[in-house]
Amino acid sequence: MAKEKFSEEQKRLARFAKALGHPIRVAILQMLAKQTCCCHCDMSELLPIAKSTLSQHLNELKDAGLIQGTITLPSVKYYLDRKNWELAKSLFDTLLIEINNSDACC
Repeated sequence: MAKEKFSEEQKRLARFAKALGHPIRVAILQMLAKQTCCCHCDMSELLPIAKSTLSQHLNELKDAGLIQGTITLPSVKYYLDRKNWELAKSLFDTLLIEINNSDACC
């Protein structure tokens, strides 16, 4: 049996979904949505997690392309990647419309 191939859109949507799959990452994104950018040190004071754990979550969001970081020693400032957010919104919208319009029944 041949392995199923996934489209680039399916892979990208799954990557975005994985990055959104933790409540602290959602909280980080909500924090960044309310301001132009935010320093790692400021986030570590506001969120109930260790700095090292925060760094891991920021890296997950960054690897997914949902945020970007700018290093200005001694700090790193993070901000939303608006271009990829538009792509994520479009992919999620398409999926939700397909599900909503589905007649399939088990």
